[in-house]
Amino acid sequence: MIDNNGQGVRMTDIAKHIGISRQAIYLHFESRTELMIATTHYVDDVLGLDDRLKSFHALKDGTSMLKEYVHVWGNYIPEIYAIGKVLIQMKDTDKGAAAAWNDRMLELRKGCNKIISALEKEKKLCSKWSSPIDAVDMFWTILSVHNWEQLTKDCGWSNEDYIIRMKSMLISSFIAKK
Repeated sequence: MIDNNGQGVRMTDIAKHIGISRQAIYLHFESRTELMIATTHYVDDVLGLDDRLKSFHALKDGTSMLKEYVHVWGNYIPEIYAIGKVLIQMKDTDKGAAAAWNDRMLELRKGCNKIISALEKEKKLCSKWSSPIDAVDMFWTILSVHNWEQLTKDCGWSNEDYIIRMKSMLISSFIAKK
């Protein structure tokens, strides 16, 4: 039986649960960590994350990129929330969960970095950010699943309100006023 939010689950447990041999799993995945990372990528594939991000990647100006990224991510979080919450809970005690979580958050951070880099190149990055890396750190942190959870689950914001308010707050925090 798989319980405890997946903590302590071995490859043998997974194989038994899905009705295949442990060796069959190892034919495809060298480790439990690799399996967990592949699972999160599979979820992104099934949910069409790459297709959702095409509009973001096609944009050239930082302001439009920011708005589109928040729109895509804000609509994506509710769909991955359950798996994200489990990985967050497990990551401190499970290196496979930590690797899977960190892999996905690195991708989120790359998007944040692309936006901040565009704003800096356009000379639109707010001057209060002495370092673009600090701006990326803050942007990435603001978009965390934990913040989304607090605002939508604990504070009762609708997902639409979350997206609208995040866009507004991020624009005022990162884009220089003319």
